[in-house]
Amino acid sequence: MNSLADLIEQHAQRTPQQIAVRCVSARDGQAAAVFDYATMWRRIERISGHLSETWRIAPGDRVACLGFNHELQISLLFACMRVGAMLAPLNIRLALPELAAIVQQAGVRVLWFDEAHRTQAEALQARLAGLHALEIGSIHDLVIHPSPKGLTYAPVDPHTPALLAYTSGTTGEPKGAVHTQAALLANARASWWAHDMSAADHVLSVLPLFHVGGLCIQTLPALLCGASVTLHARFDAGAWLDAVRTDRPTLSLMVPATLRAVLGHAGWADADLSSLRGVMAGSSVVPRAYIDAFHERGVPLGQVYGATETGPVSIVLKFARAMRKPGSTGMPCPGVEIRLVRHGKDVAPGEVGEIWVRGANLMQGYWGAPDHPAFVDGWFHSGDLARCDAEGDYEVVGRSKEMIISGGENIYPAEIENWLVGLPGVAECAVIGVSDERWGEVPVAVLSLHQAGSLDADAVLAFLGERIARYKLPRRIVFLPALPKSALGKVQKAVLRDELAKG
Repeated sequence: MNSLADLIEQHAQRTPQQIAVRCVSARDGQAAAVFDYATMWRRIERISGHLSETWRIAPGDRVACLGFNHELQISLLFACMRVGAMLAPLNIRLALPELAAIVQQAGVRVLWFDEAHRTQAEALQARLAGLHALEIGSIHDLVIHPSPKGLTYAPVDPHTPALLAYTSGTTGEPKGAVHTQAALLANARASWWAHDMSAADHVLSVLPLFHVGGLCIQTLPALLCGASVTLHARFDAGAWLDAVRTDRPTLSLMVPATLRAVLGHAGWADADLSSLRGVMAGSSVVPRAYIDAFHERGVPLGQVYGATETGPVSIVLKFARAMRKPGSTGMPCPGVEIRLVRHGKDVAPGEVGEIWVRGANLMQGYWGAPDHPAFVDGWFHSGDLARCDAEGDYEVVGRSKEMIISGGENIYPAEIENWLVGLPGVAECAVIGVSDERWGEVPVAVLSLHQAGSLDADAVLAFLGERIARYKLPRRIVFLPALPKSALGKVQKAVLRDELAKG
């Protein structure tokens, strides 16, 4: 195999009429285009030819894209793989200075963008010398016009970088995780195991492809194994429910924010979910109330643990165990090693430690900082905390930086948040630690309500007081109209912490 793109060529030869990607428009929710494997391979061939001959993209060059989900982003990734270049998908929610910093740091030569993000792209081109910004429709032009004949591509080493995925930057400056073709294939194999995925599956993909979650947990693995993908330009709860009913997918991937939106939608109560073998959830700790809601409808809600740096498929609660162990994060995928470490030593069973991950699916390193201390001797130090039970299942309890030490006791915000999200009236919540002269730190709960004034602090504390130890009770309850969130719906606790510090 010369590159991962060869797998798409194989599917084009064996099952040419099998649907590869069905795109659903961001504007009206209607199918904008359907591509079988034969068509998708022709598009990849022509795009890679023009990358090489028209744009002179050479092995090692960086190409970026900025836009809503579309098949062209996926075909562009495979085309980059053929020529040995790297694709850097850009987070559409970043501000212009943040985008400029990433594009400059990555040394991007060509940026493709969609119409909705023309202003940002043209501003980037004006700021950065040598950057060519092209409307994504120009890729259609590349596809329409045949590429030069008789092109040959040098063999691509499996360890050639293919994907430059930037972290969200919620804990500092964004860092570019460099993923090789070999790592992406290892991650795909982990996903196949995690989902028992086959070419018969149909994935409903609604999370942004600029995150490894949206791209690498289900979407890319599905295409590499010859399955079908229905790709929504962006998430909408009503559109997700409609797609499950009409398109009959077997798999989908969600995060807590999208789970909350679906469960709160008027169509949830009588939604037809019978086609789903299961739904995977990732990104952050999933509230037990969300898990129970899906299980009550007969749909297993599995979990995937990982990070931008780990592929991300590393620890998985498979559907077969999801009903029996709700709230667990599951077991390591084959070929993935996990350690729980505290003060440099592995912790005893049942104790909490930082998750360290090692495996073939991990990044090669950070772009421009290969010796970053988070990646040592092949082990990625995640900053996440977990414990492991007697059966070998892991339970993620939160971030090490979020752990609250109050009067010598460790308090894990996720435990309190899991109870709060089940309190009627609570739309979303976050628990953070703030400095306290007596206790060192104390927990503060920040809540957004479905209806303003439907709960007060006393009612919240009374509810929690019956469910958690007294030392874990928040010392203050703060109500906000909405909580600040990242592109994947993660609450930005650093922003909340700063706001609380300002009073």
